[in-house]
Parts: sequence; structure tokens; C-alpha cells
Amino acid sequence: MSPVLGERLSRRHAGRPAAQVRIVHLGVGNFFRAHAAWYTEHAPDADEWGIAAFTGRSAAVADALSAQEGLYTLLVRGEGGARPEVVSSLSAVHPGDDLSALRRYLADPAVVVVTSTVTEAGYKRAGDGGLDVSDPDVSADIDALQADPLSGIVVTTPGRLVAGLLARRAAGAGALAVVPNDNVPDNGAMVARVVGDLAGHVDPDLQAWVADNVSFVTTMVDRITPRTTDDDRAVVRELTGFHDVAVVPTEPFSEWVLAGDFPGGRPAWDAAGARVVDDVRPFERRKLWLLNGSHSLMAYAASILGHETVADAITDPVVRSWVEEWWDAAGPHLDLPADDVTAYRGALLDRYRNPGIRHLLAQIAADGSQKVPIRAVPVIRAALEGGVAAPGATRLVAAWVAHLRGLGAPVTDARADEVTALATGTVEEAVRHTLAWLDLDDERLVA
Repeated sequence: MSPVLGERLSRRHAGRPAAQVRIVHLGVGNFFRAHAAWYTEHAPDADEWGIAAFTGRSAAVADALSAQEGLYTLLVRGEGGARPEVVSSLSAVHPGDDLSALRRYLADPAVVVVTSTVTEAGYKRAGDGGLDVSDPDVSADIDALQADPLSGIVVTTPGRLVAGLLARRAAGAGALAVVPNDNVPDNGAMVARVVGDLAGHVDPDLQAWVADNVSFVTTMVDRITPRTTDDDRAVVRELTGFHDVAVVPTEPFSEWVLAGDFPGGRPAWDAAGARVVDDVRPFERRKLWLLNGSHSLMAYAASILGHETVADAITDPVVRSWVEEWWDAAGPHLDLPADDVTAYRGALLDRYRNPGIRHLLAQIAADGSQKVPIRAVPVIRAALEGGVAAPGATRLVAAWVAHLRGLGAPVTDARADEVTALATGTVEEAVRHTLAWLDLDDERLVA
């Protein structure tokens, strides 16, 4: 049956029947829907792997997707135009505070995978990489779960994971895999640390149970996915006839590399193009340094020049030269063949120039306090160990300092008060304070 023009997207006219829920996802933003949900959709056993997805704090996305029975249109924008695809892998969508649903799913032995995309800041890490127990929300979560392990109200991602695992342990539902999909090095170990820390505060026996029953998979993820615009929704309506309030625009390119155990099984993501490897780190560093690093460089430096998007910025010869210099500084320190690095750089330029993707520099600039330490600092340290200051690398930190001083994209950061205070005083003072905060206190960098 064909849709009536403007009819809301639903399984009546599009997509597959909802599959049994076997995956729970935390953080149902655009990236997840363009990436892990898309790989699940394209797995040959997709009919066996439904996803129950939970939002962050807002219920708006859950309401929009639930009204469409979990369906949404992925709008793949490339140089050849826009191609719509209906994704059916979300069997249920809930607001993040629906803890009863979360506990119910995690207590079900059929659910064997938990994925997450909540940004670096969402995992509530302290400076040493462990759980930030000084965070008021983290402290409240610990108190709530100590007082009531099976019904306590929690608000953080580590708290929600531990609440679900408490329910799973109580139900005897067996082992599962936790699969973070955020741009954080060794993200599996990172989530294992914060979850283990919180579990230990709540119940030391739970900490031991987690170690025995939960695997933490490390991933590298890549697909440029900007915010949805009214134009995206209008294009989908024109191409499909459907009124879709949950459209997700993205690029043709996609990459997913995973390493770790899945004790209860997983979808055949590798048949959909994902790579399952023994060691994610070479791919992780390539993406983190070359793509994410150059993104941050453009977000801070190119926005000062007045550019709003990646596509605008990369056409500026000055910005292009900055990006190339950054790659020249980072590339030699990757544990990959030089030909692979060169090919990846060329592919990135093609992706950045894609006129169909409006990737806002202001969006990329957010949460620099989490991003700069992992995108810029390792490259700068590697250059210093080689005996050079590498201006192509240090420019990123200089641009971040300028950003914190009010130039270019606005500061949107969970630690805004802390990091903007670093950039006060004279420019030299701001640079020195920021370098010290980044643990890069080297005179060669100040000049």
C-alpha cells in the first residue's frame, strides 16, 4: 500500500516488522541511528536483533520515534544527491528516565548486548580516568542504588548501566557485552573502569559479578552525521511522500571496528561492513588523530575566520594548509603503512568537501575539555619526543585557547567555567595555563 502524501512514516507502509529486543542502546541521537542502528539494519540476521533505545535526559526524540513505531529515514547525502533509506532496527524507544523499562530489558536473558553513544562527557570520568565521585549526580546515583538496588532513581550513564546490571544479576539473566561507540581511546576499558568503580561503591559483590559476567568491547566508529535541518525533512518528504519527524542526514562513508568478546552473541555486523579485529588501536588512532583532530582544528581555528561548516572551511586555502600540516605532524606517528595513511587523508578531503553534509563547526567545537586532551595532546607529545615542536600540531591548542578567550565558535562545554578560567590574563599567561592543564608544560610550545 502506497502512502498518502504527507502521511506519517509507520510500519504500515515501510520497513520490517519489529524484531525481538536483544540489544539495549543508551543515547539515541543522530550518530547512533546513522551508525550502529544502520549496521544492525544491514546485518543478514537483522530480523533476530531488535533494539530498545533510550534517550538522554529529553523525551522528545523518544516521543518522535515512538509515534513512527521506531522507524526513521536515513538521508545519505553525497555528491550525486540525496538517497533516503528507512531503518527498521529500533523496536522500541524510551525516554532515558524510564528506568523500569531499562531494568526489565536487562533482566531478560534474550538481551545480550548493550551499546552506548553518550559523548565523552557522559561517562563522568575524573582526571585519572576513573569515576568522578565528586560529581553531584554520580554521588546521588551511588546513594540511590545503595539504598534501593532494584528501584533507585539514577540519572547518569554509569548509574543507568549499573542499575540495569543489578537487575540482570538479580534475575540470573547471564552474561552480556557492553559496546561503547564514542570517540574515546580504549573506550571499552574506559567504560569498564567507570562501571566497575560505581559498582564497587554500590556493592563490592556486584563489582566481582560484573568482572565475571560483563565484557566491554572496544570500538572505533566513523560516520559524519550532522544535526537534522528543516531542509532534510523537506527532502525526505519530497523523495518518499512520508512526513518523517526523525530524519537523520549522513554521508555515504561509514566505518566500524570492534574488538572484544560477545558472550551471548551479536548481529552479523561484519557481514554489513564492520570489521572485527584483535586490536582496534591502530584504526582508533588513525581516526582520532587524522579525522577528529583536524575537525577540532577547523572548529576552533576556521570558525575564527568566519567559516560555519567543514565544507566551507576546507575550501579555504589557508585552512586546507593548516589541516595538511596537522596531518603531516600526526601521520608519521601512526602504526600503519604510509600508503594507508596517504589514502586515508585523500578520503578525508573528499568527505570534507561533500556539499551534501552541513557539519557545523560550532557542533564540533563543543566539549573541548574532553576532546583536546585525546585528539591533540598525544600528537604533540609524539612530536616533542622526536625533538620538534610541530607547529602543525600546536596550532590546534593555540586555536582552542583563542576559542576559550571568546573568538570563533561559542564555548559549549560541561567544564566551561574551569577551562575558560585558564584562558584569562595575557595571551602568554593563557597559553601557559592551558598547556599546564594539558600536562604539556614545555617551553618549546610557548613560542
